[in-house]
Amino acid sequence: MLRALAVGLALAATPAHAGEIAATPALVDAIEADDVAQARAALVSPQAANAPLGYGETPLSRAIETQDAALVDLLLSRGAKAGSLDALGRSPLSLACEHGNGAIVSRLLDAKPGFKPAPDGTSPLAVCARFAPAATVARMLAMGAKPDTPDSRGQTPLMWAASSGQAETVALLLKAGAKVDRVTPAGFTPLFFAIKGGSAPATQAMIAAGADTAHRGPENTSALQLALYQKAWGTAALLITHGGTDLAEIDRNGERPLHVAAHGGDTALVGLMLNKGADPNGLTGPSRIKWVTEANFGVPPPPVPRTPPLQIAARAGQVPVMKLLVARGADPTFVADNGTNVLLTAASGQSPEALDYALSLGGDVNAGDAKGRTALHLVLGGGVKPGLDGLLAVLKAHGARTDIPDKSGSTAAQEAEGGLSTVKAAFEKVFGPIIPSQKQDHP
Repeated sequence: MLRALAVGLALAATPAHAGEIAATPALVDAIEADDVAQARAALVSPQAANAPLGYGETPLSRAIETQDAALVDLLLSRGAKAGSLDALGRSPLSLACEHGNGAIVSRLLDAKPGFKPAPDGTSPLAVCARFAPAATVARMLAMGAKPDTPDSRGQTPLMWAASSGQAETVALLLKAGAKVDRVTPAGFTPLFFAIKGGSAPATQAMIAAGADTAHRGPENTSALQLALYQKAWGTAALLITHGGTDLAEIDRNGERPLHVAAHGGDTALVGLMLNKGADPNGLTGPSRIKWVTEANFGVPPPPVPRTPPLQIAARAGQVPVMKLLVARGADPTFVADNGTNVLLTAASGQSPEALDYALSLGGDVNAGDAKGRTALHLVLGGGVKPGLDGLLAVLKAHGARTDIPDKSGSTAAQEAEGGLSTVKAAFEKVFGPIIPSQKQDHP
């Protein structure tokens, strides 16, 4: 918040307005106590309402922090300058906008404070666009506030409003002439700010105003990919419905949109993607960006087996999505390069229901991956996790064996015996006490 920043900077500052009459301790105490009567008594001269406090803060700005409209009104009636700036260049109006109190902002606007921006170019309109009611923004626009002035980061009031999902304010600013496709030096448009804020209504307002949904942000990120990164499922659906989205494109994590939606578990979004042509058997791929270790040390991340959406959903425990994918053509027999199938990915998760459904698709409960590790190995190797007892019970019910060694020679029983005591207890609760024959080494 602006106030927190100001306090931190003020600690190292020197008092402003040197040579001016400082505010009386009585006035300072009255404002701190939010005591209107005491403040009225302390305002003994016309200059008192504008006498600077420590570090150049004005009495009016301090009063705004109390969020007492009566105290603010008293200072204004006694001559406090609504447009005065503190030592950090912040105006009372910006501070009031940050708190979002429409009554206090309205009283300041009655005093015609002007709209001088802070040193970093942030305008009072931008702050109000993010925090204050839309009616406040409408009044500021009517009073001449500029709707499209960027700050030092290239961010406009429209972007501030979009970032906090202020759809009504977004519409007001667009109508007043704010540019819907202005791009910041970092590569973000107002549409991207709306998506980052997770607001479907603000996104809809941008699209309705003709926003460029094909714009690419940092790392060549599309609008849809950004929505999916934010887990903004409604916004993602809106973009897909609008059209022009690429449902086959691989993102920075090597995933296609359907993979992300499958992990998130939103069946409506998964269904929409499938209806729009997403491949239920599309595979993940290599990341299309260089990660820090690769860029700095020439070491790429370890390869990730190419994985279909069904396995992504299985690991995440998203049973309704698993069923939808299978119904729409997902291949339940797919085996990844590391020998992982849908059963083994479900065993790596935390959902007994997902594991049970994966087994219903016909997989062998005792089949192993490329390292010979069975579903039981994977459940036990995951340590203490939600659903452990249920996962073990499902495997027991389907005939999981405890004596099958993996390629290193370790059986599931041995793994339970040598693992955490909590895991061992859970294993023995379901499969019974570990006996020597279960622990013996296998060739």
